Amino acid sequence: MLEKIFKTAIILTLSMSLFSCKKDKEEKPSYNEENFLETYLTATRFNESPTDFINKGDYEFGLEFTPIVKGKITSLHVKLPDVNTAVRITIWDKVAGLVLRTETVNIPTPNIVFNFDISDLELTKDKQYSITMNTNDWYERRRTDKKTITYPITAGNIKIDNYIWSSGTTQTYPSKIDNSYYAGDLSFSFLQMD
Repeated sequence: MLEKIFKTAIILTLSMSLFSCKKDKEEKPSYNEENFLETYLTATRFNESPTDFINKGDYEFGLEFTPIVKGKITSLHVKLPDVNTAVRITIWDKVAGLVLRTETVNIPTPNIVFNFDISDLELTKDKQYSITMNTNDWYERRRTDKKTITYPITAGNIKIDNYIWSSGTTQTYPSKIDNSYYAGDLSFSFLQMD
């Protein structure tokens, strides 16, 4: 009789332990990767009037942004109106003006979004970053009413703080800000981590 009670107690303890472990695993949230670009273009209405610029001079341009949650960049997305075999993409620590990551990508076909997996780059919540590319081909996107917009623009878990640009090919932090258009298309996949 005691042996039967003891076996039952062991089985109940093991069952509760397994249930507890399973419950812990189930409660950990899982997140989907997100890309801010379409939400940003819609919110600003910069998707209303795109113009192709091909071989129009070299520029370093992109967006200053702040993640509103801890996360990581897992891939880059680029679309250009012309072939470009060496587009330099830079991810910056905005406040320090320091390069965190540089990737050079090949765009072999115009007008197609190319996705480039990169080794994950962890981003800190509420820290300011920038992503820029250096190219002589881009889409310039404006509103049809030509009005300026007010930053920041929140797109999912990414807050877009400014559009920035500078001319030339050197890898220096862009010094000019503009709120009347967006030149690109450059974005990334972001995965929330907690």
